[in-house]
Amino acid sequence: MIHPTHGVKIYVATKPVDFRKGHDGLAALVQSHLRHKPFDGAVYVFRAKRADRLKLIYWDGSGLVMAYKRLEQNTFKWPAVKDSAMRLDPAQFEALFAGLDWRRVIALDIVPPAAAE
Repeated sequence: MIHPTHGVKIYVATKPVDFRKGHDGLAALVQSHLRHKPFDGAVYVFRAKRADRLKLIYWDGSGLVMAYKRLEQNTFKWPAVKDSAMRLDPAQFEALFAGLDWRRVIALDIVPPAAAE
């Protein structure tokens, strides 16, 4: 299981992509279509036309990492297809990656204390 740290930004490309693309092809999509920098440390998640597959890429500081996952008996719950990207928080990403309905995961608004006691 991949667990992004709290400060990592996670973006989901809502439009299906050609899953024959590798590291460089997906990085080019991040730059040209999503208008983000593929080497900024964020996680970029892509879907196939078939909703049972996802690929993700991220820059770990020394190289571009790509992961691929296929669900055997279900499909991932994807956002509506648009020509854009949406941001997920780490808990929503973990739910998506596990094949759960990420839309049911709601992040808590935590306000840090004003002073230590």
